[in-house]
Amino acid sequence: MLKLLLIGLVFIGSLAFAANCRAESETDGKNEKYATRTLDEGTAIKLVIGNTEIPGLLNNSKSAQALVSKLPYTVKLQRYAHDYCGVMNDALPYDKQDMKDGWLNGDIAFAVNGNYFTILYKDEEISKQFDGIVNMGIIKAPLSVMDTLDGSITVRIELE
Repeated sequence: MLKLLLIGLVFIGSLAFAANCRAESETDGKNEKYATRTLDEGTAIKLVIGNTEIPGLLNNSKSAQALVSKLPYTVKLQRYAHDYCGVMNDALPYDKQDMKDGWLNGDIAFAVNGNYFTILYKDEEISKQFDGIVNMGIIKAPLSVMDTLDGSITVRIELE
């Protein structure tokens, strides 16, 4: 009896977790997931990967503004389990209070422990285990666009 009760509680907890995750991501009428984080103001950019253009919005953080001053900027990225990530030639400046553990799906970020430019589009629910993340903005396209890209890409970041 106790075993059945525990299984039931785990099942109910799983349903609550799944419902919570769905509620966190913005969707359009077609159930496309967009960035969890919302930004109303910032610098409009586009990420150009071959013939694909992904709109984005950078915030006003020190890191984002330093990136804007370098635009257009090109970086090679590799796909990993939950992101595209690549080493930038030069580190971006950042304010210590902007450095966080984890991310939200759709974040454009700078990881300070390796000068990494990264586009994080999956697994925000497990992201707290990763530290040294500075959010610089978001992509403003369905997150599924990231799954359509090759495993190794070159991204040109431009002003919109």
